[in-house]
Amino acid sequence: MNYEYAPLRLPSNVDRLTAAAQLAIQAEFSGWELARVQLYRDGTRKVMLRRRIQPTPQPGLSY
Repeated sequence: MNYEYAPLRLPSNVDRLTAAAQLAIQAEFSGWELARVQLYRDGTRKVMLRRRIQPTPQPGLSY
């Protein structure tokens, strides 16, 4: 499967509930899913989102 990835950095002042709400909105409306989360000592989070790359239909071909 081919995926595209989007890194996202959340500052330390964003609490866990707010971060979860932001990620849920991205998942609902843009098709992203959570691939990985890294929590750093300073409280920042590095989030990696991914979604499948949709094949573009070619003219004259039906799917």
